[in-house]
Amino acid sequence: MRRPRRTVAGILLAAGALFTTGLQAATAHAAPATAHPAAATAAAQQKVRDYWTPERMRTATPLDLPGIAPGSLARPQGQGSGPTVIAPTPPKTPVTASSKVAVKDFPQPGGAWGGNGAVLKTTGRVFFTFQGRNASCSGDAVTSQNGSTVLTAGHCVKYQGAWHTNWTFAPGYHDGQSPYGTWTASKTMSTPQWVASEDMNFDVGAAVVGQLNGQTLTQAVGAQGLQFNGAYNQSLYAFGFPAASPYDGTKLIYCSGTSIKDFLLTKDHGLSCNMTGGSSGGPWFASFDESTGAGLQASVNSFGYVFLPNTMFGPYFGDDIKTLYDQAQAA
Repeated sequence: MRRPRRTVAGILLAAGALFTTGLQAATAHAAPATAHPAAATAAAQQKVRDYWTPERMRTATPLDLPGIAPGSLARPQGQGSGPTVIAPTPPKTPVTASSKVAVKDFPQPGGAWGGNGAVLKTTGRVFFTFQGRNASCSGDAVTSQNGSTVLTAGHCVKYQGAWHTNWTFAPGYHDGQSPYGTWTASKTMSTPQWVASEDMNFDVGAAVVGQLNGQTLTQAVGAQGLQFNGAYNQSLYAFGFPAASPYDGTKLIYCSGTSIKDFLLTKDHGLSCNMTGGSSGGPWFASFDESTGAGLQASVNSFGYVFLPNTMFGPYFGDDIKTLYDQAQAA
């Protein structure tokens, strides 16, 4: 995630174009997600694991995201009749509190996570090759039927017309270490709106990762819950691994506060947060419990406006994102 490189005038011109031409009408039902085959065989997955040496991870550059293009936004579907909640899956071996201190900062504009619990295992860095260079984002393991589903941002699986390659997830990454291994994507997916026009309202991606040492991802690290069609203006916690200055991608960073609803070009959630590039795709949690580190994922780090410093925006998890999730967990 980074601040889009657009001037205030550019943003206003974009808004004017949208109001002039009208937003595209929403479909009656959420469209199926678009999937891309990645490393489908065990041999191919091992090749990706071998590729991502600690040095390549350390030098991977955070993926940047440009501004919102005029006319590129579709009208997102509104809130459903009621929220859908999927419970977290606790890790088999909980993270102990022996070396961690309690977190008491709310709101928090950005700082290293000093708490305990599941988020230390489920949240991780995402690595991939984009346009010939090694890049990074963030992601989160979520409860799923296949036990192998990771959610991230749409631009962290496909960007500028091309699907990323060598896609892998390192849960619990810290200080150059991958204590729970690296998990290679057998399939990456995103919403049809993101794939077709990189619509920021639907900047959400998913990956189905292969097993490692005979275990699924959920068996190894647990998984967070989810919330779809939830409320705006609620208490949220955002996590990620920003790798652009002043951060370096080695620590799990978080922000917390009461969210707002984007009043400009999207229907996204907004949150005061100073995370930088590389945090894209990191999870936003509703009903987050600091003592257990578990919550209900309700968005991902996506973008920021250049004239609203230290404010992050993340897509609303409505019916289209639920469809993406359902297809990923069934894959």
